[in-house]
Amino acid sequence: MDRATFEAELVREGYEPVTRRMDPNEVRPEHVHDFDARLLVLDGSMTIVSDGTARAYAPGETFAIPAGHRHAEQTGPEGTSYIAGRRTPRSAA
Repeated sequence: MDRATFEAELVREGYEPVTRRMDPNEVRPEHVHDFDARLLVLDGSMTIVSDGTARAYAPGETFAIPAGHRHAEQTGPEGTSYIAGRRTPRSAA
């Protein structure tokens, strides 16, 4: 997916897009977020470990992580740049 299309989707769906960078071989151990996240990898690579399964994402690929879902993140030797969209989930009524 291209950047402009992804950013337009984020805004339309109520996400706040930001551009981020992670260093080469950076590891973020298992954690959770209090927001829904959608990401588009711009360069480099990022591996997400979720539910015991690792999946690598390359430039142009997207993925989503719902609020409260345990996951870990790791970059490859070149690091990665990405667009992250954050959206606070609505409370159940």
